[in-house]
Amino acid sequence: MSGLFGTLSTALSGLSVSQDEMATTSNNVANANTPGYSREVTDIAAGDPIEEGAIGYGTGVVLQKIESLRDPILQIQIHQATGQNSSLNAALTELQQIQSQFASSSTGIGADISNFFNSLQQLSPDPTSVTLRQGVLTAAGTLATDLNTAAQSLQTQRSDIDQNVVQSVSQVNSLTSQIASVDQQIATLQNAKQGTGTLVDTQNNLIQQLSGLIGVAVIKTDQGISVATANGTALVSGSQSFALSTQLGTNGVQHILSGAQDITNSLTGGSLAGLIQVRDQEIPAISGSLDQLAAGLATNLNAANAMGTDLNGVVGGNIFATPPAGGVGAAATMTVTMTDPSLIAASSDGTVGSNGNLANLSAVATEPLANGQTPINTYADLVSQVGSDTANTSADADSSSLILQQLNDENGSISGVSLDEEASNLIQYQTAYQAAAHVVSTINLLLLDAVNLGMDAAEE
Repeated sequence: MSGLFGTLSTALSGLSVSQDEMATTSNNVANANTPGYSREVTDIAAGDPIEEGAIGYGTGVVLQKIESLRDPILQIQIHQATGQNSSLNAALTELQQIQSQFASSSTGIGADISNFFNSLQQLSPDPTSVTLRQGVLTAAGTLATDLNTAAQSLQTQRSDIDQNVVQSVSQVNSLTSQIASVDQQIATLQNAKQGTGTLVDTQNNLIQQLSGLIGVAVIKTDQGISVATANGTALVSGSQSFALSTQLGTNGVQHILSGAQDITNSLTGGSLAGLIQVRDQEIPAISGSLDQLAAGLATNLNAANAMGTDLNGVVGGNIFATPPAGGVGAAATMTVTMTDPSLIAASSDGTVGSNGNLANLSAVATEPLANGQTPINTYADLVSQVGSDTANTSADADSSSLILQQLNDENGSISGVSLDEEASNLIQYQTAYQAAAHVVSTINLLLLDAVNLGMDAAEE
């Protein structure tokens, strides 16, 4: 038979395990609001029995391990969804800033274009009026200034994004270094057969932050964790991290390098991808449309003015500065070079009172630019495209946020702490502890009785 001491040992194992279970539950409750914390559970099993003949006696309970509840597949999905959501939100923030400059085709530059051609119509009945002629130059100056401002704002925003890219790469390097360091700590504890739950949570949180900056793929290996970009560029391998760098490219913006390899255009997730998309695609496209509009207006209006004569009977000169070759930078550099209102070539026959050439100037409003659209329609299409891109990105970001929220909710149901469940478990463990303690107390009394019986027998 197991005897009293065997029974005492069995009861003590129950006391010890119940104490560990209560400590685990207490830790869960304490970390209920800790971001990224994974709920811990105890894995217990019956102790190996002692065989005496045909009878086996139990030896109590054994705590095999304390493990954190996680779903590795779900965690990968969360990392991917985080990268996609961060990319869309980063792009949306920049697009909304752009949209504020092009809110309507009937205000801003759109209104400037209309006001300029309206000023030509107002001049038509009295082509010798210096006041009305000055109104034309004033409207031209306002149009040029607003085009300058829009182009410069886009360039400033692009420069700001460029600085953000450099800062983000620095953050990526910091996170990958920390991930590698934690991986080394995890390996050390695993070799010592110690628990790694807290460190794994820390590592997951770091990877989550990393996926918000750059799209990553995570693989668990025998040597530790492996983290790479979506295109396979290594960022972390076990306890070793690989830093990215930035370098100014020939196009005037920062490129992201892994060693000597340029990976700028291969990034597909995280805020970096969203920033690069706006910097390298959206802003250049909008700037190109503005340049096309500015160059087309300046060229066509200068040509139309050259078809008539001014108040001095001289062939009209340029109203605007000649656009750069190819039109690149035309919006940023557009200026009114004509300062004397008498130089507007309103006359078509050389007489002072003629207004025939104003029709040629006004016709520029309906004359197609290089894109086949009129100036007003060109600007309207630009406003529409910016609005459409912003609206589509906003819808995609909202959808992505819902997907990410669903994944986080699902993960919370697995790894999150339920205070009600922990309270119920605590009562269960407390009851088991009290029962085991009662057994210990009972065995103690029986042992005292046995000792007393032995003493009494000896005295007799």
